[in-house]
Amino acid sequence: MTEQREPNRRIRFFDHEGKRILLVDLSNCTPREAEETTRKVPDYVTAEARGSVLILTNFAGGSFDKAALRAIKETAVFDKPFVKKSALIGTLSLPREFHDEMKSFSRRDFGIFSNREEALRWLVDD
Repeated sequence: MTEQREPNRRIRFFDHEGKRILLVDLSNCTPREAEETTRKVPDYVTAEARGSVLILTNFAGGSFDKAALRAIKETAVFDKPFVKKSALIGTLSLPREFHDEMKSFSRRDFGIFSNREEALRWLVDD
């Protein structure tokens, strides 16, 4: 049985090497949990200064339907003015073409990394 998390526990800030990172944890979630969690991300991001937010999103083991994928793309567009960098890990559970769709739809770049350590190193590197 996988650990079930409340949507607000899936989104949280943490410090890494003196930088504040927003973790969006979509790991091992159902499509509905992914959609609900993603729709709450702007509440955190838009409370920060424009162009300042560093985001780490973990997709590992999650399940994503069309509604969840649409929520992720829409949130990426909405959050764009506030985000400095976004790193993605665990993307094997996403449809192969989704990254390109998300990048094109949101007009944002997303770093894709094989593990958390690489993603964090990239996020905090100016």
